[in-house]
Amino acid sequence: MNGLLEILRCKYPIIQGPIGALNSPRLVAAISEAGAFGMLALGFSSPEEVKMLVNEVRQLTDHPFGANLMIMNPANHEILKILKDAGVTAVTTSVGAPAKIYPPIHELGLHGLHVLLSLPHAVKACRDGVDGLVVSGAESGGIRSVASESSTMVLVPLVADHVNIPVVAAGGVADSRGYRAALALGAQGVQIGTRFIASEESPAPRAWKEAIVACGDGGTTLLPMKEMNTKMRVIANKKMQDLSADPAMDIAQQYKFADAPQAWTTGNFDLFPAGAGEVAALIKEIQPVKAIIEEMVS
Repeated sequence: MNGLLEILRCKYPIIQGPIGALNSPRLVAAISEAGAFGMLALGFSSPEEVKMLVNEVRQLTDHPFGANLMIMNPANHEILKILKDAGVTAVTTSVGAPAKIYPPIHELGLHGLHVLLSLPHAVKACRDGVDGLVVSGAESGGIRSVASESSTMVLVPLVADHVNIPVVAAGGVADSRGYRAALALGAQGVQIGTRFIASEESPAPRAWKEAIVACGDGGTTLLPMKEMNTKMRVIANKKMQDLSADPAMDIAQQYKFADAPQAWTTGNFDLFPAGAGEVAALIKEIQPVKAIIEEMVS
């Protein structure tokens, strides 16, 4: 079994949480240059888009970086070859069963870590041949399931007790305290999303960064998205709070996930609320990526 740092080939076991609306080669490169593992969010990107993004990252850094692949993307086999040719050696996978995508990952000599939200999925992913797991606790930002979920404090050691491959903790980590806690729980590293949104290099609009810094205890909530049968963790702004206060209002009918990219790139959070994990409550300033990482591993 390879350890996490053997898989990532970077200095620190810190992975950037990929966010499609913030797919910035500058941010990816800055994270890798600081010793962590920058990540492109490829989603349903075309091979042409992937080539462009990878080339832009490579112009900015020669340090290791990776990419997240949504398993449902039919272009993944071609994308994996592009990543391989660019010197990428590790990817993460999400949104789907990993059984079909890991044989081509391994045939190309790459390693893969699968992102999941529960113990049963972790055990199945191990049977499917993944090289590591990104274990996302209930407090994480991003898309969540409609099922009952365990927090990072519970889910990470639970998974670590049942698998013999590297575990990465995602959710609730923004500083050195969370980083050390994740390692104590049995993880070999962490995946960071919200903290990097509120960084100087992040392409997020100022309004998104300020919403994270202003977010207090209990400031995030799960927004139901019926069209996808999922939930999204967001910062509840005044419009969302006013809508939620009306008992006759079905909040799930008021927002469409298809509007999230426009909202998140413009800062128009009345269109769709700002995404963030519960850890936003711990983030009190916008800092350079290097400073965030150096504090985390101090």
